[in-house]
Amino acid sequence: MTEDAAHVAGSGPRAHVARLHAGLASTSDDGDSPGYHDGGPHRGPQVRREDPAPAAARFRDSPPGRRPPAIGDYGFLSDCTSAALVDRSGSVDWWCVPRFDSPSVFGRLLDAEAGHWTLAPVDPFESSREYVEDSLVLRTVFRTASGVVEVSDALAFEPGARGHDIGLRSPHVLLRRVTGLVGAVRMGSELAPRMEYGRTEPHFRPAGHEVEARGGPVRLVCTGPVDWSCGGGAARVSFRVSAGETVNLRLRYAPAFAPPDASDSGGERPSVQDTVEGWRSWARGHTGYDGAFPAEVRRSSIMLQGLTYRPSGAVVAAATTSLPEWPGGDLNFDYRFAWLRDLSLTVRSLWIAACPDEPHRLFDWFATAAGHNGGELVQIMYGVEGERDLTERELPHLAGYRDSRPVRVGNEAWRQKQLDVLGEVVDAAHVLRDHLGDLDEPVRQMLVTLADRAADDWTAPDAGMWEARDAERHYTSSKVMCWVALDRACDLAPRLGDGADVARWTAAGHAIRAAVLSQAWSERTGAYTGAFGSDELDASVLLLPLVGFLPATDERMTATIDAVERELGADGLVRRWSADRSGFFICTYWLTECLALAGQAERAGEWFRRATSYANDLGLLAEEADPATGQLLGNMPQAFSHIGLINAAWRLAHPSPAPAPNSPVPGTAASTGADPEHGGATD
Repeated sequence: MTEDAAHVAGSGPRAHVARLHAGLASTSDDGDSPGYHDGGPHRGPQVRREDPAPAAARFRDSPPGRRPPAIGDYGFLSDCTSAALVDRSGSVDWWCVPRFDSPSVFGRLLDAEAGHWTLAPVDPFESSREYVEDSLVLRTVFRTASGVVEVSDALAFEPGARGHDIGLRSPHVLLRRVTGLVGAVRMGSELAPRMEYGRTEPHFRPAGHEVEARGGPVRLVCTGPVDWSCGGGAARVSFRVSAGETVNLRLRYAPAFAPPDASDSGGERPSVQDTVEGWRSWARGHTGYDGAFPAEVRRSSIMLQGLTYRPSGAVVAAATTSLPEWPGGDLNFDYRFAWLRDLSLTVRSLWIAACPDEPHRLFDWFATAAGHNGGELVQIMYGVEGERDLTERELPHLAGYRDSRPVRVGNEAWRQKQLDVLGEVVDAAHVLRDHLGDLDEPVRQMLVTLADRAADDWTAPDAGMWEARDAERHYTSSKVMCWVALDRACDLAPRLGDGADVARWTAAGHAIRAAVLSQAWSERTGAYTGAFGSDELDASVLLLPLVGFLPATDERMTATIDAVERELGADGLVRRWSADRSGFFICTYWLTECLALAGQAERAGEWFRRATSYANDLGLLAEEADPATGQLLGNMPQAFSHIGLINAAWRLAHPSPAPAPNSPVPGTAASTGADPEHGGATD
């Protein structure tokens, strides 16, 4: 069986599939245009207000059959523990609280009846939006015939939190501030939470300027200078805002059966302005980037901070679950966990765009989460607080984003054997080698165990980085990342104690190198392919130059790069393999890096610019995009895509495979003083 025919539905942030599904929904023809990401004004729903109607009728945002906006129409809010998505029309359609992977209280992203909070003008409007400076506070301006208002949305930080303290003690408050700019605008709001992924409709209890929604394990309290009315499964209110006036609404989460906290009894309240100041203080401490496309790198670094669970340092792959790789399809997975495969690339991007504190905390999180390995399978992913059991289940009561079923929570990939993770972890330690200090015994044991495992297990098949669920194979990228584990471990050996077996690691590195060079090369294809003995191109082989296994100028590697560009690249995006319908951002940024390393600066820059142009008006990238329509696809925002952007931008300005001594990106084979063409420390 060829590799192309063998790929089936995967499960993690790079789920691998080559089969086509019958009956998939076609690209939307109901107004979703490929130009949605160009930042132009958005025309809101043409709602005709009729004053005699009751509030429940006047301000209901949409009928139950509402078709959700394009994925790229959403903005991202984060308090560095949880995330929310809000669309251009002022509807919060996703909020999982108190953690990224908690059950949603607003889930209309995945089902029309799964909860939302709308806040927008009653009359027809146009909207435009932007983030406030270097923050994840979203400012949306609504223009109507009678006036202009601004809505500022934020997930609040603890009052006074600054710098690296943002997100440590989140108050779990969603803030919505309405400010009148011109004339007078009548606003309508509908608060309709549905706890536990839409399973529970809460009880509502209005009390003057406050309304409580309590259901299942969750209690939500919304406060502000407005009087709510309740009925029909929602709380609703309308109010007029004139120029110069401000209305602050605060929605606070608490466990349903927890005692009142300080904020319940009049403690200092979170605010939009204080949250902006918190983001500003973090941004002021992260100004060291020296490379190309600084604005794009800056925004991507803020996205990564927003995807960081600050109490532990873990970076989740994305803020959502089950946004489809293709509309109407079934490749819908939960990305609200931290993958070790992303570890070294994440560490490098944080190092480039931020400061050593973030990657150091990320590595500490993994060392704690992994615990002692007594010979069991090295787990590829964890929950944000180190949880191992991420058992996957389906939620059949949810229709899915635009009928993309099933909706899944949890991710079965946690059970898979993926050998590339061995190299990711050891490489991350190598990147941080000068900042980890004296390695303590648990860390030394962990790194030695991972290197030993690479030496012992590299000949075995595995699920691969695209997380195939049908059968294990001999994936080229998995073999190469085992080589990386051995290469970096040899360089770290003087710090690993008596357990470091350099002779055995070196011999295994020789064997891996020989096997890859002979068995991954296809004469028929004229390139290195995705699996041993296959003739099918796979973009994962672009990692070979990026990890120092081969230089990009090697004759066969150059042919491989050209083949990937020619056969898998189109419309500014690179597909993972030939039958893939959408372009993967991380693969496109890998191609950018490879071309830069090969001295093809102009081609590299063009691929970078075209890929980045698919970002929405806020600079957000999902996992992939449809080249034909420009629609973003998959979970969003996607950490791996923003990581790829940061690393590729830096590479465009620093194309040498061997960083200078004071480079912010140590850790390639070249930087050890070894020749990467000859296998670094293991050749």
